[in-house]
Amino acid sequence: MNRDDAWQLMCRYTESDSLRKHMLAVEAAVAAYARRFGEDETKWSIVGLLHDFDYERWPDPPDHALKGAEILATEGYPDDVIYAIKSHADYLPDCPRVSRLDKTLYACDELAGFVTAVAMVRPDGIRGMKAKSVKKKLKQKSCAAAVNRDDITRGAEDLGVELDEHIQFVIDAMAEKAGELGLDGNG
Repeated sequence: MNRDDAWQLMCRYTESDSLRKHMLAVEAAVAAYARRFGEDETKWSIVGLLHDFDYERWPDPPDHALKGAEILATEGYPDDVIYAIKSHADYLPDCPRVSRLDKTLYACDELAGFVTAVAMVRPDGIRGMKAKSVKKKLKQKSCAAAVNRDDITRGAEDLGVELDEHIQFVIDAMAEKAGELGLDGNG
């Protein structure tokens, strides 16, 4: 299992640039948490990168996550990687989030999408972004309306990280990849 193979797999199933960037953003956040927690950064990075690779072809529950799990099993990915990816879907009752990896992916997924949305409307993009400004935008229902705010809050709680700290951690992880994510801003 290596990152280059995971990238190729993701690209085979995902044509959308914005969806690819979302997976890269989640990868950055999950990998940063792996470093923080002293976990296997390669494994965690791959989980973040592949978590939505099947979404473009199978966006509807329960196919999203389950179709991907079948493909990952065929490709020889480890059970814990497959399980973590399945567990990010709230609608699979037989896949509760139990491991730190499961909880980290869930905590980073919706938040990375929201942070991206906020960065896209800032002149400086993600550069210099603070948790306070993201929390303010969370209160505006029109900002990234499709993002479930409860998932963001629940994700931080389940991970055992204070919300402001979690938001800033994800911002900082994504800022390291700002160019690759298209979040450098207009300046």
